[in-house]
Amino acid sequence: MPRQDTPTAGAARSDDFAELRRRVREAGLLRKRPLYYACRAGALLAALALLLVWFAGRGASWWQLGLAPLFAFVLGQLALLGHDVAHHAVFSGRRATDLAGILLGNLVVGMSYGWWVSDHNRHHAHPNREGRDPAADSILFVRTAEQALRTRGLRRAVARYQAELFFPLLSLQALGLVVATGLTLARGSVRHPLLERGLAALHYALVAGLLLTVLTPVQALAFVAVCGSLLGVYLGCIFAPNHKGMPMTGPEPGHPDYLRRQVLPSRNLRAGRFVHFVFGGLGHQIEHHLFPGMPVVALRPAARIVRAYCAEIGVEYCEAGLADSFREILRDLRAVGRSVEAGPAGSGARSGPGAGSGPEAEAAR
Repeated sequence: MPRQDTPTAGAARSDDFAELRRRVREAGLLRKRPLYYACRAGALLAALALLLVWFAGRGASWWQLGLAPLFAFVLGQLALLGHDVAHHAVFSGRRATDLAGILLGNLVVGMSYGWWVSDHNRHHAHPNREGRDPAADSILFVRTAEQALRTRGLRRAVARYQAELFFPLLSLQALGLVVATGLTLARGSVRHPLLERGLAALHYALVAGLLLTVLTPVQALAFVAVCGSLLGVYLGCIFAPNHKGMPMTGPEPGHPDYLRRQVLPSRNLRAGRFVHFVFGGLGHQIEHHLFPGMPVVALRPAARIVRAYCAEIGVEYCEAGLADSFREILRDLRAVGRSVEAGPAGSGARSGPGAGSGPEAEAAR
């Protein structure tokens, strides 16, 4: 049975994060880095502008598909920059944050900033908690035996082979973002609906106009399909190692302390600077979840402090290489997918390495 902490132990646990935050703050890792973000934004926007000029100058040609991976990478990097903006890592004030986020999200990337902030904040509040974390209740993948057993029809067949279909399914991520954006803006359920609608409409009008001016209609459709698929795989591969294959918990209430509910369901990548650049710094996922407003350039030095502190207080700190991370993810997806044959819904227990439970793995803010 789960260990019941005494009030004194619970208070001590609550103080764990306060002590960690003190150490990180004294190391100067929570301060804003405006010059870094200005240079990063300038470089990415310049890269996008150069790609657009190159694309427009080449004219109608199937060789234009060779630019699709470059567009996917730059758009993915701009989306990651928007992620940092949304976490107030760039600006402290809400007005500047919202304006920069909407410009990056709706106008540049074509994704509703307001929808993404709401969705992502719920993920940070309840990482890997079924029924509370949107990323844990994805329509593309099932993460627990209970979720697998509740599937029906085509969804059930997909769940059974989700490990084998992992990368093809990731190619649908960008399409999912477009659908979520359209539904959200149609409902107007964001803080700035008129601004978001206008900039998103402008984004898609400019994209359609450019494609149909430069390419034939068939080439334009092919370019959109290739670029969108690669962008989905890129973003999916960035976010998948962070939590997939890590302990999942059910919707039942629980009150673990902040440090443990952020550290235990998260995985860091053990990799060099180039990989962390490609991942937009989010390979240091544990530090990002503990300090979401920390600039990404501070996550690497913060990891040394957090890793040592977790060892000091006896909290498991998960790190894995890139290849090992994906092996763990596929192993977990395969184990959960096989549970669709285990019996009727509700009869099975959570399975797989990501199916852990208990108060320490629960995510509730």
